Amino acid sequence: MACPYFYPVEARAGSAMLPLGAWWKGVCLAVPGAPPAETGAAGDSFCDTNCNLGYARGECARFPAGEGPDAVRFTISSHESTAIHIYYVIERDHHPFAHGRLEYAPATAAFVTPPETVTLARQAQAYVESYLRRKEEF
Repeated sequence: MACPYFYPVEARAGSAMLPLGAWWKGVCLAVPGAPPAETGAAGDSFCDTNCNLGYARGECARFPAGEGPDAVRFTISSHESTAIHIYYVIERDHHPFAHGRLEYAPATAAFVTPPETVTLARQAQAYVESYLRRKEEF
């Protein structure tokens, strides 16, 4: 489960068991209107870990107060030649906060209907990129 405010930018070595299918370097978009804060900087392993693993409420200084979500998880529900179907669940306190289904078209390398937020769209894209990279390795 990645932090719902984490915008993944660059894949790094990591386990397929990680929420986005790899370890990602990225930026924090938790504070609206503020410049994005880079994660994964030297000496910033705490933020790097929480961005990739989620549930940073009360631990991360940038994490917003309030009733918003804590984490996002993805799973591939089916993979056909023309489409990859993905389910996502946005969580709060380990319970569903919101959920949905996405369809990714490999031919165009894009979602048929883009996810509703920029961050969710990029996390879903990162998840698919990690998934496809692992498929090529086998």
